[in-house]
Amino acid sequence: MSKIPFFNLSEQTNAIRAEVDQVISGVIDNTAFVLGPGLEGFEESFAAFCGSKYCAGTSSGTSALHAAMIAFGVGEGDEVITVANTFIATVEAIAMTGATPVVVDVLEDTGLMDPSKLEGAITDKTKVIIPVHLFGQCCDMGPINEIAAKHGIKVLEDACQAHGARYKGRRAGSLGDAAAFSFYPSKNLGSFGEGGAVTTSDETVVATVKGLRHHGQIVKNEHSVIGYNYRLHAMQAGVLGVKLKHLDDWNDNRRKLAARYQSNLEGAGYWMAATAPACEPVYHLFPIGCKDKETVGKALSEAGIGWGQHYPIPVHLQPAFLYLGYSEGDFPVAEKLMRTSLTLPMFPELKLEQVDEVCEVLKSIPAT
Repeated sequence: MSKIPFFNLSEQTNAIRAEVDQVISGVIDNTAFVLGPGLEGFEESFAAFCGSKYCAGTSSGTSALHAAMIAFGVGEGDEVITVANTFIATVEAIAMTGATPVVVDVLEDTGLMDPSKLEGAITDKTKVIIPVHLFGQCCDMGPINEIAAKHGIKVLEDACQAHGARYKGRRAGSLGDAAAFSFYPSKNLGSFGEGGAVTTSDETVVATVKGLRHHGQIVKNEHSVIGYNYRLHAMQAGVLGVKLKHLDDWNDNRRKLAARYQSNLEGAGYWMAATAPACEPVYHLFPIGCKDKETVGKALSEAGIGWGQHYPIPVHLQPAFLYLGYSEGDFPVAEKLMRTSLTLPMFPELKLEQVDEVCEVLKSIPAT
């Protein structure tokens, strides 16, 4: 059996190297390294791709979440609702505003926010709901938006794993009041370093984010608010612009790979996230749930197959957030999924035959 990496950027980078070199050379030649026309061109393209009116590039997905919440007026004394099974950055960004993260459980079939849990979590302090489009599938945004509208609450999509995903025909990034994206290198749309963006159709929100990312200034030398150094560099924007042209094809490949995993592993005893009828996922990651994660992980490693864990400790049980007062057992669905899940190799250049090899190992493990 050949070695199968969990993730590999080399083949993708080599395939677009000439395009990337040309863009980087252009940035070097015009010396507009920070902000400027290179960034603006990408922002226009990415907003159009998402079906949103505006885009503001940021330094990371975390800064995108943070700046968007500040633009919504979130601050000390407010509450923001999100889920237990997400990367720490989601709740980190909430805490950075001075607000309190409030956690709800998820649906067992998809692992995504359970809209039925929202009403019980909303208080007069709730300012924003952050549904997390985990692993590349959009949350059930219809009921989430309805509940938010009923209570006068903003909806901020955490779309950091969902570049190109659709819900009822619309892309992630156009499904709430604003959305935050990460362009970390391993994402479906990844830069050559750190990067992020906020998309929105609210002119005030995008203007505020653009001011916040640039030390609080929109008019040069006039700092209307205390801001941050959250700028997306022009060189990264250029790389992202090249990759954006290929993103739909890469996502199509991911869906073919996911379908192969699902077909091969059907009836083998592993949990796999269901695809909601209204959704078209982009499979940023492919998680499976198993009864004995240690045995499965060991078998994969011994076979030379890379695998990961996303994420083994729920955010409410992370040491940094124990102050929220939650306990083990408070969110049983999310806790079980995170305790029993591992993630399999998934990237556009992975071969179907390699998926078959991974599945052979998984199906050879008894009583998983």
